[in-house]
Amino acid sequence: MVIELKELLKAKSLLFVLVFLVACKGQIEEKGGEHKYTNALINETSPYLLQHAHNPVDWRPWSEEALEDAKREDKLLLISIGYSSCHWCHVMEEETFEDEDVAALMNENFVSIKIDREERPDIDHIYQTFVQLIDQNSGWPLNIIALPNGKPLYGGTYHTKKQWSEVLAKIHQLYKDSPEKANEYADMVASGVQEANIIAPQKDTNGISFDDLTKAVDIWRANWDLDWGGDMGHEKFMLPVNLNFLLDYALLTGDKLTKAHVRNTLDKMVLGGVYDHIGGGFFRYSTDSQWKVPHFEKMLYDNAQLLSLYAKAYQVFKDPDYHRAVMETIEFLEREMYNGEGGFYAAIDADSEGEEGKFYVWKADELKDILQDDFKLFSEYYNIRPESIWEDDNYVLYKEVENGDFAKSNNVSESDLTNARSRWKKSLLEQRMARVRPNIDDKIITSWNALLINGYVDSYKAFGDSDFLEKAKDIFRYLKKNNYQNGEFVHAFKKGSKRKTGFVEDYAFVIDASLNLYSVTLEEEYLDFAYELEKTAMQDFFDEASKMFHFNKGQKLISRIIKTNDGVLPSPNSVMAGNLLKLGHIGYDLEFIEGSERMLANMAGVIQTDLAGFAKWGQLSMAYAHPYFEVAIVGDRALSMVKVFNENYIPNVIVVGSTEPSDLPLFKDRFEEESTFIYVCQNSTCKLPVKTVAEAIDQMANF
Repeated sequence: MVIELKELLKAKSLLFVLVFLVACKGQIEEKGGEHKYTNALINETSPYLLQHAHNPVDWRPWSEEALEDAKREDKLLLISIGYSSCHWCHVMEEETFEDEDVAALMNENFVSIKIDREERPDIDHIYQTFVQLIDQNSGWPLNIIALPNGKPLYGGTYHTKKQWSEVLAKIHQLYKDSPEKANEYADMVASGVQEANIIAPQKDTNGISFDDLTKAVDIWRANWDLDWGGDMGHEKFMLPVNLNFLLDYALLTGDKLTKAHVRNTLDKMVLGGVYDHIGGGFFRYSTDSQWKVPHFEKMLYDNAQLLSLYAKAYQVFKDPDYHRAVMETIEFLEREMYNGEGGFYAAIDADSEGEEGKFYVWKADELKDILQDDFKLFSEYYNIRPESIWEDDNYVLYKEVENGDFAKSNNVSESDLTNARSRWKKSLLEQRMARVRPNIDDKIITSWNALLINGYVDSYKAFGDSDFLEKAKDIFRYLKKNNYQNGEFVHAFKKGSKRKTGFVEDYAFVIDASLNLYSVTLEEEYLDFAYELEKTAMQDFFDEASKMFHFNKGQKLISRIIKTNDGVLPSPNSVMAGNLLKLGHIGYDLEFIEGSERMLANMAGVIQTDLAGFAKWGQLSMAYAHPYFEVAIVGDRALSMVKVFNENYIPNVIVVGSTEPSDLPLFKDRFEEESTFIYVCQNSTCKLPVKTVAEAIDQMANF
């Protein structure tokens, strides 16, 4: 249906759609400390909106009042969506939205609305869907022209000043001359957006078979880049959701090729320039196919998920570079993205002083001055050579070989190389931190911080550092105190911000994080909170017709959203389906398990045809192909034994424990004074209790 609609839209379109490659940025220009213009965005707290508060454009935030004014004045809506930390939004602002002639055209004929997509991912999703129906390319900045009722007429990404002026004139004239045709077209488009968000419930709840999942991996495999890792493409995103699935799949099936592909990808990412070798942490994506030159944004959601991924990978491969990547990423997060109170900021800009990457890149002469006698070895290690220059004689640091191979080929011991790396990092980090720093988007986003809770918990499981667990608890406490009030989450929090209702993604991700915290602390407050949030999510977001979850509460947009595809973030529905399955196992609740099965069955078709776009659902499928082991550790030594158990990464296991008598089904009548037993169950069948982790793992291997 979507394909047919797409062709219909192309055939009947009254408009042309200009869609260009994308990204984002923005800064407020000051002249003598005063601003010539100030618009309604000055009252917002979003850094992205504030960056546009002194444009000559009469920007307004999204509100019912703005939409009503458009209807009353019979003006088209101009909806511009971006976020604070990327590049091309800022370019378009400086070239176009700061231009007084363009602003005059916008102010006369349109009601102009600026949206931070990180605050309103629901609105962004609606209009991204529209652009994707017309043309496969979409991204940010996203610029939409819509009827006063919000139904879109035109969509595109970055425009030059000349292009934008032409678009404004043509769309305004079209609406003025042929309002009935514009309304007919917009109605058709809105129907298409609604159609794209319809999930047809399946009667068969068996999901997909293991053979079907294997075939889906084989289809995906054809697009793997076996040399450089990841999928084929001129640009590469790291996509932890996909790599997590492939790692689990390889471990559960014994697929050596998949396992080798995951390891190669992880190696190439941490060697490449997409990893910050001086400051730690990962940039948003690679602008080339070899992970060498990044787009220099740093996002919390990427780094949070990559903590989990590399911690798990360390448990599997025992690679010290993975350990180092986790430690350095945590150092970066706590140094540059921590708000000092328990929460972590959303993002760091790609640009500083108006140039992309300026904070992170180096010139050869600068490196020589700082490193002195160390420069020669450093330049070999990080490829400081003429053919590696990026732009304007600047270098992005990246490696081509592992430390052991480099040490051998350069006649230096590994210990001496390690010491040299520490010197280089200390000297260059001090120099870099003295530079003009990129802007920080200081929103505390609920769902992204929940991902970081998991990052810390998974790092604690892998390395046993209790400080990681305490940091995870701190984030949880911060979210409950600041982002959760009167039984509801907000999506993003800043002191002084207008509190806006959260989305299902916030509930799904926090439930998942709460269950992870429960599994390592054995503290039932985390389990109780997960149940509390699940109840709220069912009340506020559940769609009875499809048995899935709406993205937002209520219906104030042109379409309800049921987001199911996994990308740089797992979809809220795939995470929620996983939560239902885990809660069902922990509480022996068949209704939760059946709810998860229904959701998975709805996605069976797309899992088989596009597993790369639905990898979190694929991970859930494996929980049925390789059913969960329920491991209950009961007794006064349960906490220490849970910690030992979690040192091993086993994809299909739920580990819970109790140090005292409990009425939870997994623990009921199993507690004995002065003894600690491990109970291993699967598919409602349990083995005899054992007293050591080794015995329990042996039982799972021979179940």
